[in-house]
Amino acid sequence: MSELITAELVDLDLSAATKDAAARSLAERMVAAHRVTDLDGFLADVAAREAQMPTGLDGGIGIPHCRSEHVNAPTLAFGRSAAGIDFGAADGPADLVFLIAAPAGADDDHLTILSGLARRLMDPEFTAALRTGRDPAAVAALIRGEEPAEEPAAEEEGTAPEPETETETAEAAGSVPFRIVAVTSCPTGIAHTYMAAESLAAAGRAEGVEVTVETQGSGGFKKLDPAVIAAADAVIWAHDVEVRERTRFRGKPLVDVGVKAGINRPAELIAEARRKAERGEIAAVSEADGGKDSGDGDADRSGADHAHFGVRLRTYLMSGVSYMVPFVAAGGLLIALSFAIGGYETASAKSVADHFVWGEADSWAALLNQIGSAAFAFLVPVLAGYIAYGMADRPALVPGFVGGSIALTVNAGFLGGLVAGLLAGAVVMAIQRVPVHATLRGIMPVLVIPLIASAVVGFLMFIVAGKPIASLQNALTDWLNGLSGSNAVILGVVLGLMMCFDMGGPLNKVAYAFAVGGLADPTDGSLKVMAAVMAAGMVPPLAMALATTVRKKLFTKTERENGRAAWVLGASFITEGAIPFAAADPLRVIPSVMAGGAVTGALSMAFGATLRAPHGGVFVVPLIGEPFLYLLAIAAGTLVATALVVLLKGARRAAPDPAGAAGASGSGDPRVPVVA
Repeated sequence: MSELITAELVDLDLSAATKDAAARSLAERMVAAHRVTDLDGFLADVAAREAQMPTGLDGGIGIPHCRSEHVNAPTLAFGRSAAGIDFGAADGPADLVFLIAAPAGADDDHLTILSGLARRLMDPEFTAALRTGRDPAAVAALIRGEEPAEEPAAEEEGTAPEPETETETAEAAGSVPFRIVAVTSCPTGIAHTYMAAESLAAAGRAEGVEVTVETQGSGGFKKLDPAVIAAADAVIWAHDVEVRERTRFRGKPLVDVGVKAGINRPAELIAEARRKAERGEIAAVSEADGGKDSGDGDADRSGADHAHFGVRLRTYLMSGVSYMVPFVAAGGLLIALSFAIGGYETASAKSVADHFVWGEADSWAALLNQIGSAAFAFLVPVLAGYIAYGMADRPALVPGFVGGSIALTVNAGFLGGLVAGLLAGAVVMAIQRVPVHATLRGIMPVLVIPLIASAVVGFLMFIVAGKPIASLQNALTDWLNGLSGSNAVILGVVLGLMMCFDMGGPLNKVAYAFAVGGLADPTDGSLKVMAAVMAAGMVPPLAMALATTVRKKLFTKTERENGRAAWVLGASFITEGAIPFAAADPLRVIPSVMAGGAVTGALSMAFGATLRAPHGGVFVVPLIGEPFLYLLAIAAGTLVATALVVLLKGARRAAPDPAGAAGASGSGDPRVPVVA
């Protein structure tokens, strides 16, 4: 393995004034060292990561980092700024800047090296040495951990035993130290995860508290010993992604915050954990309920308030949709193929178990149709079951599936499945909060909870909610079937905008889920919606591919290369193919592709194009009703998006050819990724 950092990757006089310019300056050193293959592509990935959450840390440290396909070896570049650079830390600008580059497929060894640096950044002596070092080679060696042997030995003798001595003293005196188990995680899992872990552990040593941390990083995680969790007095979660297997920590006082709080104020979190343990505050934790304290005052967590019901509701629904989609994909494509082979009358064919002729195409078409229909029969129960699972873990699966099946029985359809899943999850969560005797706890999740919850959900779906939901479902079906003229066009516009706004994000998924839900009970209206959604999703990558072809001078070399790949991605209905362009220039790219998607969605609905397959792309064209008009709608939207992005980018450029600035650095380079 090549060295993570060398003298050539160290800049002790970093002159950049902004974080984008700093990233570019350090990235250029990586390119010169042949660690990064594409400067602009790598910077776009860095900018996309920075948009998720600022990477500034208290103490004057900035750690921009990302995984990127443009990195061929795990690499660190270090810059020291005299003036300081704003990376979004609460205490001001950073004078120590680490650019961390990990290959897209970095293995555990690489992540271990990177996490080791993250932990050392919590050591004041280490950061002080970085601020006073004068020789790039010596600084690189320091970062690699190549200090003289006597220094770590002295450190081990001088500081490491202190917490052990405190613990041993406490145990000798007949007392047991306060014990905390913690989980740390961040979206990328490279730096913040391990820095928070080290920060909490260091604060625990200073306070005489025994802190054991489980890091759930990108390279996987090693679960804490159940005995350690059982012996703990309190739990701290410092995370920006969901804690995995969270029910292991049920029954403990819980402090739940963002990962940056774990880095910046670990002593406060430990003190809060102590207070909750003294007050006997036990958190109610289910596998994916959010489980978060509403009063912890954590301002470090990115996004909406972590106790916000709307955010949690979306998580529950997306959990169900994610498990449902494979059934839709398998069943829908099999049914669509059966129609392509044998025509729509295949749906009324006799059972192939009794009537199958090997040499007849109609028999094969009927076989595919009936297999696909069998897969589709699971669609609503799976949706309901895994919504409930997302809310209350495995005990909710049975009442969720039962409720989903009843939704089909009473003709409540897709909407009935949504409601059944939410009801099942809520009922199970309520039962889990009821205190029970220790002798019953073992049978609660496998017998008592499924039994009681299934009975309650069944009663609610059969007697209370089923018929009203069925009426609403029928009204929605009638509305979709009756859509024509301006109403259909308006719906197409809305769906097109949603598909193209975040290109694979939450709004895109909501539009896709709406369309897929219609396939559970396909009608002419729902098939039109499916076609409109699939057509609009192809527009962003196709538009960027066309724009980089017709106006090459408006795009960097990397963008032109990405544009060639975007032809294939767009033709395959991979909307995410436009994300690199949107990350680099969101204010021009996103509005342009949204306009194109709106045009495509509107035209597809107006033309009456239909689609029975839950996927887009050129390979489903034979399964489309009005295929020529469908392709025309895609072409029209692509042209609109292309024209707008070319117009907006052309108006931005002061010089017609940015290629001459290829070697430019600093904040004046117009190709530095813009983060909205």
